[in-house]
Amino acid sequence: MIRLFTLSFVLLGSLLSLQAQDAEKVYQTFKDRRVINTHSVETLPAHKLDIRIVHRFGDFAGDNGGYQTFFGLENASDVVIGGEYGFTDRFTVGLFRAKGAGITPEGNSGLRQLTNGILKYRLMHQTKNNLVPFSLTAVGVISLSTASKIEDNPDLIRSFPKFAHRMATNWELIIARKFSEGFSLQLLPAYTHRNLVTFEDENGIFSLGVAARVQLNKVVGIISDMTVPFSSRRSSDNGYYFPFGIGLEFDTGGHIFQVNFTNATGVMETDYIPYTISNWGEGQFRLGFTVSRLFNL
Repeated sequence: MIRLFTLSFVLLGSLLSLQAQDAEKVYQTFKDRRVINTHSVETLPAHKLDIRIVHRFGDFAGDNGGYQTFFGLENASDVVIGGEYGFTDRFTVGLFRAKGAGITPEGNSGLRQLTNGILKYRLMHQTKNNLVPFSLTAVGVISLSTASKIEDNPDLIRSFPKFAHRMATNWELIIARKFSEGFSLQLLPAYTHRNLVTFEDENGIFSLGVAARVQLNKVVGIISDMTVPFSSRRSSDNGYYFPFGIGLEFDTGGHIFQVNFTNATGVMETDYIPYTISNWGEGQFRLGFTVSRLFNL
């Protein structure tokens, strides 16, 4: 079903792209390749290298935040460093290393020390004449844990009975529209699969993300995103919460700098979609920042 759904979008995108080859395209639906937690619809221009650092601190308030941890600044939930390269204007490949932060409400840690590969392909590009009314991008994330194996405890995720159990994947389609110079919106239907989970959990999770950008001026914009997993287990009654983030984005030309607050501890989709257990209402949100620098290669 997923393959049929994806194939239909690819065929539709190819048809519309052929019809819209001479139409003027809409650019910068989003300023960056990431919103806060979610990917954006944007791909890198050909032969551009994007080096980025993403940092998530500890809880801003609540039992583990406040002045005792200087509002979370003395703790690091997740740290990611890596880069993406645009092979063409449509096709971007990335490689990132993440500390990892996933944990279940019962205290069983998820995958940590993650090497993440990213594939991103733009299927459709919105045009100014609305022949193509929205942009469409497919994204794949493959995460591999290099954490040490915990022996003699098969109930733990990090028992890793097989090498494949170290892996998790996320596949999504991003549907986005730039409504004006000041407002953009996107939807992200996705499927996350973990090869090894605890007994009471589920391997596959469907989800729907939404992200928006409000551009205040040429430099500063407000960005926000949220992801809703379609899983009966992932409810507040079971200690799970929807990952939600809001922040400011600064475009200074060659740099994109972002400051945000989010209740997600992990940065990668294979981490924050299945493992967000922090509650905004209890002060379990954290300051984060992203620094991105583009290079010509």
